[in-house]
Amino acid sequence: MFQYLTYLANDSGWGLALVATVVCCIVIVGLIGTFAYRRMRTQKLCLDTAIDNMSQGLTMFDSSSRLVLCNRRYIEMYGLSPDVIKPGCTVKQVVEHRIETGSLTVSEAESYVDSRQNTLIHGTIVSKAFQLPNGRGIVVTRRPMRGGGWVATHEDITERQKAEAQIAHMAHHDALTGLANRVLLLERLEAALLRVQRGERIAVLYLDLDNFKSINDTLGHSAGDALLRVVANRLRGCLRETDTIARLGGDEFAILQTALEQPTDAELLAKRLRDAVTTPLDVDGHQVLADVSIGITLAPTDGTESSQLLKNADMAMYAAKCDGRGTFRYFEPGMNARAKARRALELDLRNAIVNEEFELYYQPLINLERNEICSCEALLRWHHPERGMITPNEFIPAAEETGLITQIGERVLRKACIEAATWPENITVAVNVSPVQFKNQTLVLTVISALAASGLSAHRLAIEVTEAVLMQDNEATLATLHQLRDLGVQIVMDDFGTGYSSLSYLRSFPFDKIKIDRSFINDVSDMGDASAIVQATTSIATSMNMTTTAEGVETQEQLAKIRDLGCTEMQGYLSNRPMRAQDIAMLFQSRSDAAKSVA
Repeated sequence: MFQYLTYLANDSGWGLALVATVVCCIVIVGLIGTFAYRRMRTQKLCLDTAIDNMSQGLTMFDSSSRLVLCNRRYIEMYGLSPDVIKPGCTVKQVVEHRIETGSLTVSEAESYVDSRQNTLIHGTIVSKAFQLPNGRGIVVTRRPMRGGGWVATHEDITERQKAEAQIAHMAHHDALTGLANRVLLLERLEAALLRVQRGERIAVLYLDLDNFKSINDTLGHSAGDALLRVVANRLRGCLRETDTIARLGGDEFAILQTALEQPTDAELLAKRLRDAVTTPLDVDGHQVLADVSIGITLAPTDGTESSQLLKNADMAMYAAKCDGRGTFRYFEPGMNARAKARRALELDLRNAIVNEEFELYYQPLINLERNEICSCEALLRWHHPERGMITPNEFIPAAEETGLITQIGERVLRKACIEAATWPENITVAVNVSPVQFKNQTLVLTVISALAASGLSAHRLAIEVTEAVLMQDNEATLATLHQLRDLGVQIVMDDFGTGYSSLSYLRSFPFDKIKIDRSFINDVSDMGDASAIVQATTSIATSMNMTTTAEGVETQEQLAKIRDLGCTEMQGYLSNRPMRAQDIAMLFQSRSDAAKSVA
């Protein structure tokens, strides 16, 4: 182009060249302007696209409070009309339209104006949260602009609020049952104790399901979880809205009962809770019979500190366990010492297994027709290194509660079979099996292993069970009993007559032997109810081809009476006390020698 201008200048003179130059400049400027315009349009289009695709709503107002721009998200967020909310409309029109469409209330509109004024007057960034009528949460943040006006962002924080609420819920609630956890319980207990200072009375109840470990081991952990959820719902249904129930872990629960009118209110609640739990439960198609032990402590009577009250209630629950379970106990000051003794006993039990401190004693059973020993019951004794001999009544409950009874029972069964294998061939050995052991699905395998290791014939082993075994899970229990019977093992019902359904259980399983509880034998000579019960039992047993053993026979008068009533065997101090394995072996030898000398 410059060469062309030079040519014009030389050929036509500089005037024409000047004109041409001006024209060229105009063309160049036009080209630059067109390019800049297109570039500005592209930038504006990109900006509009970005603004309309923001996750937040955006509005911009000028210094005269007129809308400069708003994005699509703002319109959609509040359900507004783009024909009303458009550049040039005033803040007042925006507010009125939002009130019309229901996304802003009159009171919120006043707050909206106050927030806007703070931004305009003080030039500060203002953020405020709102709750829309549809339940969604919004945070509006206003920032001042140079030269006046402001820009506002509208953020929907509903999902974030839900997530935060979920996190807060998880921090204060048990994931399995949905009940409060220890953290929330302590918070509410602390708040309740402040009211106790003003004269209110409260109670803390500590609950523990009985035999939950056995149910869990028998039916599986999923069934155990299902059981906990069912129990949690039943317990929750017994409470008022002002009370709090929490799961502390495992099968332990705690309840804060507020505003007691009388101390006995806690006792009434404990009874309702137990009634709720003991109603048969359906868990994964299995009917489960559950029970609960409950400890109760009162404030301010027993203390005014949350940790102390929970500890007191725990000790009271432990006392309920020791008293036979399925009951409740109030806290007493002496329980602390007993709880420490019980924990020490549990620790000693674990050491006793490792150090083999247990020993078997044997008490003979006498066949009344032949006046000969026909069997011996294995009785467990514990030789404590410091406390001396400890009877089963003292340590078996603790062993059952901790699950140690399974290990102890396996060793007892194995040792009894080994020692009985050295006795005369006509003598059987009877071993008691705990309800906890009986729930273990490996019981039959344990029996098979013990027989194989000892070489004892199956027909020389008798398994003694109580009614508590049969009450657990009728179908599973009967299946195990039949498997043991198929092996040739004898099945004996121990302590017959002490339960509510003893006679019905005789119809459900053909026992080989019934052992009549000593409580009936003690009074058998009085010709009263005890005598009639023994007579009826022997008649039923005879008709069903079962042997009957009278337990606890101590006098000649009792012996004569049980003979008359039809008992076929006796066991008690009248004939022999329990004795060590070496002593029972010597007894057999002496009887054998006496029989040979007579012959």
